Amino acid sequence: MSKIIVVNVEDLKFDCRVAGDKHNELVVFLHGFPETSFMWSRLISDIAALGFYCVAPDLRGYSSGACPRGKKHYALSYLVDDVLGIAKNLGKDQFHLIGHDWGAAIGWKAVYDFPTTILSWTGLSVPHLQAFGEAIVTDKEQSRMSRYIKWFQWPLLPEWMIRKNDFKLFRRLWKHSNKEEIEDYISVFKNNRQLTAALNYYRSNYDLLKNAAIGQILGEIDTPTLFIWGKNDSAIGSVAVSNGHKFMKNDYTFLDLDAGHWLIQTKYETIKSAISEHLIKYKAQP
Repeated sequence: MSKIIVVNVEDLKFDCRVAGDKHNELVVFLHGFPETSFMWSRLISDIAALGFYCVAPDLRGYSSGACPRGKKHYALSYLVDDVLGIAKNLGKDQFHLIGHDWGAAIGWKAVYDFPTTILSWTGLSVPHLQAFGEAIVTDKEQSRMSRYIKWFQWPLLPEWMIRKNDFKLFRRLWKHSNKEEIEDYISVFKNNRQLTAALNYYRSNYDLLKNAAIGQILGEIDTPTLFIWGKNDSAIGSVAVSNGHKFMKNDYTFLDLDAGHWLIQTKYETIKSAISEHLIKYKAQP
């Protein structure tokens, strides 16, 4: 059974969904867009039963107490610092990391920048950022799939379109989510400031991703990695995924599923099994 606690990181206050004994090894779960930590509710309870302490924060912009104004505050480096800060304030020097969508993007940078801090890494849907960024610019299929990111660069218009007709655009994406899950998401996005903050992830980091086509934005990964991708993902193509494999320089497991982007909602048992095996294999404590 999970509960919600507040974790302070400097002047920011993060709402975190937690499960398990706080003395156990820490696993941090990072949600994507347009979701919240609620997406992890079932999984953190199941993983906690294996002897881990599971923490799923509502990320910067999604937590009402951690929602600074201005897109500059949503640069990837700040989002990574938030994750490290949450773990530190929970008294953990090392932890396992799991991320989906934007949570995966944050996770790739975290494991690259802090390889000795992350005991194991599981990325869902979004591949290594060097490969993904290159594909956005150079691969026609990925460029087409990522057109929505260009649209998000417009001020105000995306917010208006998203809120139109009671979040009709988002509700299409949430077709695999239950009513309680959707209500939690809406509770965040109905706040204008928080919706803009969520879009600022794209506005602040789009140029960084495109720069992967002309230089290195992220390099080799030494952290033991599990990467899971749905072959029918409408946002992530096969070129980015395939090119991401070459950056894995330690133990690496790739799982491609007959699924789309919303892996937790549609392939839960498969995801739970793969993540459980990965975490147990790299558990530091006997």
